[in-house]
Amino acid sequence: MTIERVGVMFDRGQRPEDLAAFATEAEESGLDDLWVVEDLSWAGGVSSAALALAATRRLRVGIGIMPAPLRNPGLLAMEVATLARVFPGRLVAGVGHGVGAWMEGVGAGTPSKLALLGETITALRALLAGETVRVNGRAVRIDELRLVHPPATPPPVVAGVVRPRSLELSGRVADGTVLAEGNGPARVATALTHIAPTRPHELIVFTHLRVSDDPALLAAEVAPVAEETAGFLGVPTADAFLATGDAATAADRVRSLWRAGATTVVLRPIGDDPLGQVRAALAALRPEM
Repeated sequence: MTIERVGVMFDRGQRPEDLAAFATEAEESGLDDLWVVEDLSWAGGVSSAALALAATRRLRVGIGIMPAPLRNPGLLAMEVATLARVFPGRLVAGVGHGVGAWMEGVGAGTPSKLALLGETITALRALLAGETVRVNGRAVRIDELRLVHPPATPPPVVAGVVRPRSLELSGRVADGTVLAEGNGPARVATALTHIAPTRPHELIVFTHLRVSDDPALLAAEVAPVAEETAGFLGVPTADAFLATGDAATAADRVRSLWRAGATTVVLRPIGDDPLGQVRAALAALRPEM
């Protein structure tokens, strides 16, 4: 599956009331995607996606990612189907395990993380396809459910996962995989060996972006982000991958992710003027625009 899409993340720290204008400007910049975040205590992914879709005409909007422990698959299917019917071909629904400590903190922790994610994604995809669904699994139970208003074209359901067993699960049950920030070309290539898809499978890679010609500014702003990212992935700080440097250098780092097998790279800007940085990188990636 050879696609070279580029998107931008509406960072969780940005105010929800700024999302519509951000989405409009992202679309006008020529980006393919805008991704919204559902991290506990920040903002809801479905409502954020609705705001971004309503503010744009072409842009694909991804939800990255909705934690399965917080989402009953029946209700999730209803929410996703509504958006997919109103905005056909413009939505990607991302589902993942959620951060364990956050899930425990709201009483949603589960000992069956793999089963819950796999059963949720399988049920969600079947419901969106208009099927009558019955599940009596380890973590999900649906006696009999069929959507009254399924979308004409079901949107992709992708899994936001990190570890090998979860990557393998994604390859079996999802339409694509989302890899978190910090994964460089080598880790992308390794992830694909675990995913081992047997049908078309989109690989979406998030990466931090900082475009600047000032080495001192880059060092000051990038170092804490690299340290935090490495801590999340459990790797040395030096191994955390970021798209940083002048526009040409940042663009080359994005290209290296595509060459490793990413089909979509989603930029998460660091520092001031996030869309200005994205436009600079995009101009270097697509000089014909």
